[in-house]
Amino acid sequence: MHGTRMLSTREVSEMYGRELVDLRKESRWEFLNTLFSVSEAVAYMQWCSGAGIVLQRKRIMKKLRWVMDGEFWDVDVSTPVTLDGVARPVPVDPLHLGISRGPRFSRPKQIDFFQRFMFMPLVPSFSHYGDVGLSLQRVFSLYRETWFMTLLGQFNVQKFVTSLRTKGFRQESDSSWLQNIRRHLSDQSFYGLNFCSELLLTPDDVLTLSLETHGDQNTPRKKAVFHHKFPLHNLTVEAASPALFVDQNGNYWDVPFSVSMDLAPIASDSGTSCRFCINHTTGNPKPYEGQPTSRIPATILPGLCTKCAVSCKKNVDIWRSEAPKMKMVQPYDIFLSSPHISASGILGAVITASIGENSIRAQVEDGSLNSKGFGLRARGANSAILADLFASASLSAQHGNFQRRFLDLTQFYARLDIPSGSKFLSGATRLACDLYNSETPTMQAVQAICPTASLSFQQQIAGPFSFRIDSGVTIDLKKDLYLSVKDPIFAVEYALQVLGSAKAIAWYAPKQREFMIELRFFET
Repeated sequence: MHGTRMLSTREVSEMYGRELVDLRKESRWEFLNTLFSVSEAVAYMQWCSGAGIVLQRKRIMKKLRWVMDGEFWDVDVSTPVTLDGVARPVPVDPLHLGISRGPRFSRPKQIDFFQRFMFMPLVPSFSHYGDVGLSLQRVFSLYRETWFMTLLGQFNVQKFVTSLRTKGFRQESDSSWLQNIRRHLSDQSFYGLNFCSELLLTPDDVLTLSLETHGDQNTPRKKAVFHHKFPLHNLTVEAASPALFVDQNGNYWDVPFSVSMDLAPIASDSGTSCRFCINHTTGNPKPYEGQPTSRIPATILPGLCTKCAVSCKKNVDIWRSEAPKMKMVQPYDIFLSSPHISASGILGAVITASIGENSIRAQVEDGSLNSKGFGLRARGANSAILADLFASASLSAQHGNFQRRFLDLTQFYARLDIPSGSKFLSGATRLACDLYNSETPTMQAVQAICPTASLSFQQQIAGPFSFRIDSGVTIDLKKDLYLSVKDPIFAVEYALQVLGSAKAIAWYAPKQREFMIELRFFET
């Protein structure tokens, strides 16, 4: 318990009301213990009470140990392509910058939650990649105090319908309609299975093993993940065969074998942090099934890559509402209950060392920019070292407390990223020289100083339902419109008020043509 005592039913009733008492009676408390450790579940429910939320937030979040500094690091991408539900982003130099996302549980745990507490016996998903199409998923779970096992099954509705249309209902004159349907359903290619076992070795160590197989695929997907908690860092060691990666163009790649180690700091609002990662891949990457062949990203070619990033983050509250909230009305999401205008900035440096075929990094496109700024590049016969700077600035604004039934939440988030300081400084130097010499600035120099942007807008519709759109925006001076919208995502969110800050999200990505329903926590 780590010094944290269990709440009594009376205390739960006084702090959370009838809803959380019913939650505990309906064994949802037991489910929380499958998501968190016992002490973390207690801390989370204490945090959900909202009492002294401003003072308690940092302390409780440290107890929960979420790693939320994905703002400047590669963060797993949700995808319905596999039953595991995630794909690793293809590493880019120096770092991949993007909007941070809330912590996510494993896909089997999410579906288990939907089945138990949201009356969804089957969870749908859709992807146009390969033969995935529209699928329905269901999970069977068994959990004890230190062990959690799931069997996730998937039925491919689109393949089944296509088979009916192609082969017809009647294939034999002496077969009935139901017998032909049964014969179609017995086709193994319509099904997929994911077996996952999570073992709590010690209070600070968790081992997860998973095996995924599809009836129409010969190679099963195997993954092992080990988590360890240090006082100020979280260690994750992961091995996968094959490992699924996704590049910046939305193309999926299967890498025959990948093993990685990631040492990440726990959450912090401001201050200095350091992150260290090692990744080793073997075998030749192949495009995911059904995708056209494209150029293989150099960073997932066979080899060993180590990356270390040091950054300094600063958060500033420009304005925060001190108006009292509605009494006796719990916000739909406690994290979204404080109107504010705030800004944050990140400045950091990263060094990458690689050995093997992956040391062949893409050259800077702007060949005319001879200056490399503060970037460092060293190459050997089969190795490379790259050092660079990166920076990011964001602005967040919110109106409403998310307590009333209609239009009580409007949130806007904008973020500007400079992923390569050397390229930015090279462009700025060249641009300054052109202006000083009264010359017309070159398009390459102007393009080099243009940051990438990420925008997010969220609006409450009614009650716990809200609409959200996320999108990246890039400046491309070679195009007529100059602005390019990158990977927009449309989502409808349902806030799980009883859990304080949790939500069920149904999102659709029109570019990738993917649809998925997820469970997320602490997402702002």
